[in-house]
Order: sequence, then C-alpha cells, then structure tokens
Amino acid sequence: MPGEKTDSGVPRVVAIAWGAHAAPQRGPSRGLSHEKIVKQAIEIADEQGLAAVTMQRVAESLGFTTMSLYRYVANKDELLLLMCGADWLLPPRTKSGDDWRENLRNWVAELQGMYREHPWLLEVQRGPVSVLLPGTMEVVDRGMEAVRALELSEDEIISLVLVISSYVSSFSTLERDLADQEDLEFGPDAMAELGEVITAERLPYAAPLFLAGGYAGGPVLEDETGVGMEYEFGLELLIEGLAARQAARPRD
Repeated sequence: MPGEKTDSGVPRVVAIAWGAHAAPQRGPSRGLSHEKIVKQAIEIADEQGLAAVTMQRVAESLGFTTMSLYRYVANKDELLLLMCGADWLLPPRTKSGDDWRENLRNWVAELQGMYREHPWLLEVQRGPVSVLLPGTMEVVDRGMEAVRALELSEDEIISLVLVISSYVSSFSTLERDLADQEDLEFGPDAMAELGEVITAERLPYAAPLFLAGGYAGGPVLEDETGVGMEYEFGLELLIEGLAARQAARPRD
C-alpha cells in the first residue's frame, strides 16, 4: 500500500528509504534513526523469521518504547517495505565483464544468495511502491548492466529483468519450502498401490514417468536433492532463448 505521501506526492516510505525524509529532531526518541530501526528489524527477521518482527519487538530490542518507534515508522507495513528495500542486503557490487551470459549468471547468483541469506524477503508483498526503493532499483540496475551488450529496447530490458528476477524468487521460494520437508521415497508396496490409480489410461504421459520412479517417490540420490538441476535447466533455457532471439534480429 502506498500509504502517506510527502508534500510533493512521493510515497513517504520511498522518501525515508532514500534518506530524503527528515527524522524527528525532538523528543525522547532522538537516539533512534530509520537506519537503526530497519537494521534491527532485519536482524530479527534473519534470526527468527518475519513473523517475529513486530513494532513492539523491534522497539524493545533497541531499548525504546513502541510509541517512540511510531515517530519514525508509521506501521509494520511501512517497516516491511523499508526492510526489503534496503540495498545493503545485496553483496557488494563488482564490475561486470563483456560476456552477457556470464554477467547474467552472476546477477542471478547474487539474487539467489540474497534470498538464501534473507529468506523472509520472499514473504513480503511487493507492489508499485516497492519498485522505487533503493534495494529494488539496485537489483534492476545490476540486471540492466548485465545485459547492456544486447540490442534491447527499454521495454524489453525491463521485461527481461522482471522475468529473470521472478524466476529466481520463484525457485528460491520452492527451495525454502522443500528445505523444511522430507523427501518422499516409496517402496514397492506403495508404488503398487498408487499405480492402481495413477494409470496410463488416466495420465498417459505422467503415469509412466511416475511408475518408473522419475516423478516423485522414486530413489532419492544424494546429489539430486533439492531443485538445483531443475533451476539450472530453466535458467539455461532462458539464456539460450534470449541468445536465439538476439541472433534472429534483423541486421542493418
């Protein structure tokens, strides 16, 4: 939600995130700052999850009252946006090379690493305001730099950044969810029982794959746990599809 706006019409949370919104100068909470509050909230989220982040908890951990916190942050929704918009969640920026494929892989590795280190980011609702925050714009800028050698229009670049970043966040969410669950491995009896209902007549393509142990419930190999193989396969499809599109462009 956009929430309160400044006199110029800029969402207040955006102004705060970029340091353009003046902090309160008077009162018992002057030892606080937006940066301190956000960093403390991120620390709590990293250690205990997003559900542990409350205005009261953040205030108490900083040694202030909850009312003092409200002088800086309007509500929890605003705090969450400030958290996910913090550009220091990304690793330090490095100079990219001339190989756009390598650049793209390095960029997605940065995103994947950020989600693994701060998985609560995957739970924060995004919207029109969040794309204006420093962290989000830093992600976009790095993505644009990665593919700067490609002949793409502005609309195509933004679309590419959205597609790739959405792909990474989607798989990162799946990876996080699977990490808390046990792998399925069915014995012969279980496979036989399910084979009575998962039939080739009903599912002509998926059933044979399942019955051969290649879908779910088959032998779990140590080097095949998680979704790493599927992630790399999909990323390669995206990269090679982009390369093919680039090669097909008419030349002057």
